[in-house]
Amino acid sequence: MLAAVNGYQEFRGAPEAKARPLKRQRRVFCDAGRELTRAEYFRLLAAARQSGRKRTLLVLQTLCATGIRVSELAFITVEAVRRGRASIRCKGKCRDILLPRALCHRLERWCSRQRIHTGPVFLTRQGRPLDRVTVWRRMKALCDQAGVARGKVFPHNLRHLFARTFYALDKNLAKLADLLGHSSIETTRIYIMESGAEHQKLLERMHLLL
Repeated sequence: MLAAVNGYQEFRGAPEAKARPLKRQRRVFCDAGRELTRAEYFRLLAAARQSGRKRTLLVLQTLCATGIRVSELAFITVEAVRRGRASIRCKGKCRDILLPRALCHRLERWCSRQRIHTGPVFLTRQGRPLDRVTVWRRMKALCDQAGVARGKVFPHNLRHLFARTFYALDKNLAKLADLLGHSSIETTRIYIMESGAEHQKLLERMHLLL
Protein backbone atom coordinates (compact mmCIF):
# COMPACT_ATOMS: atom_id res chain seq x y z
CA MET A 1 0.00 0.00 0.00
CA LEU A 2 2.86 2.36 0.79
CA ALA A 3 4.43 1.58 -2.56
CA ALA A 4 1.16 2.51 -4.28
CA VAL A 5 0.93 5.80 -2.36
CA ASN A 6 4.55 6.67 -3.15
CA GLY A 7 4.03 5.82 -6.82
CA TYR A 8 1.10 8.20 -6.93
CA GLN A 9 3.13 10.98 -5.29
CA GLU A 10 5.85 10.51 -7.88
CA PHE A 11 3.21 10.67 -10.62
CA ARG A 12 1.78 13.97 -9.33
CA GLY A 13 5.25 15.48 -8.99
CA ALA A 14 5.31 15.66 -5.19
CA PRO A 15 8.16 13.38 -4.06
CA GLU A 16 8.33 15.27 -0.74
CA ALA A 17 4.91 13.85 0.14
CA LYS A 18 6.08 10.24 -0.14
CA ALA A 19 5.70 8.07 2.97
CA ARG A 20 8.68 6.38 4.55
CA PRO A 21 8.77 2.66 3.72
CA LEU A 22 8.07 0.24 6.55
CA LYS A 23 10.88 -2.20 7.21
CA ARG A 24 9.91 -5.49 8.79
CA GLN A 25 12.53 -7.55 10.62
CA ARG A 26 13.10 -11.08 9.34
CA ARG A 27 10.98 -13.67 11.20
CA VAL A 28 12.92 -15.47 13.91
CA PHE A 29 10.53 -18.36 14.47
CA CYS A 30 8.02 -20.32 12.43
CA ASP A 31 4.35 -21.07 12.90
CA ALA A 32 4.03 -23.98 15.36
CA GLY A 33 0.86 -25.04 13.55
CA ARG A 34 2.91 -25.81 10.43
CA GLU A 35 6.07 -27.30 11.95
CA LEU A 36 6.34 -31.08 11.73
CA THR A 37 8.09 -32.38 14.84
CA ARG A 38 10.39 -35.38 15.05
CA ALA A 39 7.82 -37.24 17.15
CA GLU A 40 5.07 -36.59 14.60
CA TYR A 41 7.35 -37.78 11.79
CA PHE A 42 7.92 -41.09 13.56
CA ARG A 43 4.19 -41.45 14.13
CA LEU A 44 3.70 -41.12 10.38
CA LEU A 45 6.31 -43.83 9.83
CA ALA A 46 4.60 -46.09 12.35
CA ALA A 47 1.24 -45.54 10.66
CA ALA A 48 2.72 -46.42 7.26
CA ARG A 49 4.28 -49.61 8.66
CA GLN A 50 1.13 -50.69 10.50
CA SER A 51 -1.04 -50.18 7.41
CA GLY A 52 1.38 -52.14 5.22
CA ARG A 53 2.34 -49.17 3.04
CA LYS A 54 5.94 -50.21 2.54
CA ARG A 55 6.66 -47.94 -0.42
CA THR A 56 5.25 -44.89 1.37
CA LEU A 57 7.32 -45.77 4.44
CA LEU A 58 10.51 -45.86 2.36
CA VAL A 59 9.65 -42.66 0.49
CA LEU A 60 9.13 -40.75 3.74
CA GLN A 61 12.42 -42.00 5.16
CA THR A 62 14.30 -41.25 1.93
CA LEU A 63 13.03 -37.68 1.78
CA CYS A 64 13.66 -36.98 5.45
CA ALA A 65 17.06 -38.74 5.71
CA THR A 66 18.52 -36.96 2.68
CA GLY A 67 16.78 -33.57 2.67
CA ILE A 68 16.02 -33.76 -1.05
CA ARG A 69 13.03 -32.10 -2.67
CA VAL A 70 10.17 -34.40 -3.61
CA SER A 71 10.81 -33.46 -7.26
CA GLU A 72 14.33 -34.89 -6.85
CA LEU A 73 13.11 -38.31 -5.76
CA ALA A 74 13.65 -39.69 -9.28
CA PHE A 75 17.42 -39.22 -8.81
CA ILE A 76 17.40 -41.89 -6.10
CA THR A 77 18.21 -44.72 -8.48
CA VAL A 78 19.36 -48.31 -8.09
CA GLU A 79 22.81 -47.20 -9.22
CA ALA A 80 22.87 -44.39 -6.64
CA VAL A 81 21.87 -46.79 -3.87
CA ARG A 82 24.70 -49.15 -4.82
CA ARG A 83 27.21 -46.27 -4.76
CA GLY A 84 25.78 -44.74 -1.59
CA ARG A 85 25.74 -41.40 -3.40
CA ALA A 86 23.18 -39.68 -5.63
CA SER A 87 23.78 -36.95 -8.20
CA ILE A 88 20.93 -34.45 -8.05
CA ARG A 89 20.22 -32.12 -10.97
CA CYS A 90 17.68 -29.40 -10.26
CA LYS A 91 17.13 -25.76 -11.21
CA GLY A 92 20.20 -25.71 -13.43
CA LYS A 93 22.47 -26.96 -10.65
CA CYS A 94 24.04 -30.31 -9.86
CA ARG A 95 25.03 -31.58 -6.42
CA ASP A 96 26.04 -34.91 -4.93
CA ILE A 97 24.43 -36.17 -1.74
CA LEU A 98 25.46 -39.10 0.42
CA LEU A 99 22.88 -41.73 1.31
CA PRO A 100 22.88 -43.16 4.86
CA ARG A 101 24.05 -46.79 4.88
CA ALA A 102 20.96 -48.00 6.73
CA LEU A 103 18.77 -46.35 4.09
CA CYS A 104 20.76 -47.99 1.28
CA HIS A 105 20.27 -51.43 2.84
CA ARG A 106 16.52 -50.92 3.05
CA LEU A 107 16.28 -49.59 -0.51
CA GLU A 108 18.37 -52.50 -1.81
CA ARG A 109 15.97 -54.98 -0.21
CA TRP A 110 13.02 -53.09 -1.69
CA CYS A 111 14.53 -53.12 -5.19
CA SER A 112 15.28 -56.83 -4.90
CA ARG A 113 11.71 -57.68 -3.88
CA GLN A 114 10.20 -55.42 -6.55
CA ARG A 115 12.66 -56.64 -9.20
CA ILE A 116 13.88 -53.13 -9.93
CA HIS A 117 17.35 -53.54 -11.43
CA THR A 118 18.07 -50.09 -12.85
CA GLY A 119 16.80 -46.52 -12.83
CA PRO A 120 14.57 -44.83 -10.22
CA VAL A 121 13.82 -46.82 -7.08
CA PHE A 122 10.28 -45.48 -6.62
CA LEU A 123 7.93 -46.23 -9.50
CA THR A 124 4.19 -46.19 -10.11
CA ARG A 125 2.33 -49.31 -11.20
CA GLN A 126 2.78 -48.08 -14.77
CA GLY A 127 6.56 -48.02 -14.29
CA ARG A 128 6.93 -44.23 -14.22
CA PRO A 129 8.87 -42.32 -11.53
CA LEU A 130 6.71 -41.40 -8.55
CA ASP A 131 5.41 -37.83 -8.84
CA ARG A 132 4.91 -35.22 -6.13
CA VAL A 133 1.09 -35.37 -6.26
CA THR A 134 1.11 -39.10 -5.51
CA VAL A 135 3.57 -38.64 -2.63
CA TRP A 136 1.49 -35.77 -1.23
CA ARG A 137 -1.68 -37.88 -1.41
CA ARG A 138 -0.05 -40.90 0.26
CA MET A 139 1.24 -38.72 3.09
CA LYS A 140 -2.17 -37.14 3.71
CA ALA A 141 -3.70 -40.63 3.91
CA LEU A 142 -1.61 -41.32 7.03
CA CYS A 143 -2.68 -38.24 9.03
CA ASP A 144 -5.71 -39.62 10.84
CA GLN A 145 -4.08 -42.90 11.79
CA ALA A 146 -0.90 -41.12 12.96
CA GLY A 147 -2.80 -38.42 14.83
CA VAL A 148 -0.95 -35.62 13.03
CA ALA A 149 -2.65 -32.44 11.78
CA ARG A 150 -3.09 -32.48 8.01
CA GLY A 151 -1.70 -28.96 7.74
CA LYS A 152 1.70 -30.24 8.88
CA VAL A 153 1.92 -33.18 6.52
CA PHE A 154 3.39 -32.42 3.09
CA PRO A 155 6.66 -33.50 1.44
CA HIS A 156 8.52 -30.20 1.84
CA ASN A 157 8.10 -30.34 5.62
CA LEU A 158 10.32 -33.43 5.66
CA ARG A 159 13.05 -31.28 4.08
CA HIS A 160 12.60 -28.73 6.85
CA LEU A 161 12.84 -31.47 9.50
CA PHE A 162 16.07 -32.71 7.91
CA ALA A 163 17.49 -29.18 8.00
CA ARG A 164 16.62 -28.58 11.65
CA THR A 165 17.95 -31.98 12.71
CA PHE A 166 21.23 -31.53 10.79
CA TYR A 167 21.75 -28.01 12.16
CA ALA A 168 21.13 -29.19 15.72
CA LEU A 169 24.04 -31.63 15.33
CA ASP A 170 26.38 -29.49 13.23
CA LYS A 171 25.96 -25.71 13.47
CA ASN A 172 27.38 -25.22 9.98
CA LEU A 173 24.92 -23.17 7.95
CA ALA A 174 27.12 -23.11 4.83
CA LYS A 175 27.41 -26.91 4.75
CA LEU A 176 23.66 -27.26 5.23
CA ALA A 177 23.05 -24.83 2.35
CA ASP A 178 25.22 -27.01 0.11
CA LEU A 179 23.34 -30.15 1.16
CA LEU A 180 19.99 -28.55 0.43
CA GLY A 181 21.15 -27.06 -2.86
CA HIS A 182 20.58 -23.44 -1.83
CA SER A 183 22.41 -20.58 -3.55
CA SER A 184 21.77 -18.26 -0.61
CA ILE A 185 22.31 -18.93 3.08
CA GLU A 186 19.38 -16.60 3.76
CA THR A 187 17.12 -19.23 2.18
CA THR A 188 18.65 -21.89 4.42
CA ARG A 189 17.91 -19.79 7.52
CA ILE A 190 14.20 -20.19 6.83
CA TYR A 191 14.58 -23.98 7.01
CA ILE A 192 16.10 -24.03 10.49
CA MET A 193 13.47 -21.82 12.13
CA GLU A 194 11.95 -23.33 15.24
CA SER A 195 8.54 -22.63 16.66
CA GLY A 196 7.84 -19.79 19.08
CA ALA A 197 7.47 -22.42 21.81
CA GLU A 198 11.18 -23.28 21.58
CA HIS A 199 12.12 -19.59 21.78
CA GLN A 200 9.86 -19.23 24.82
CA LYS A 201 11.71 -22.09 26.56
CA LEU A 202 15.04 -20.35 25.93
CA LEU A 203 13.72 -17.09 27.37
CA GLU A 204 12.52 -18.87 30.50
CA ARG A 205 15.95 -20.49 30.98
CA MET A 206 17.81 -17.17 30.84
CA HIS A 207 16.73 -16.21 34.40
CA LEU A 208 17.22 -12.46 33.96
CA LEU A 209 14.45 -11.42 36.33
CA LEU A 210 14.91 -10.71 40.02
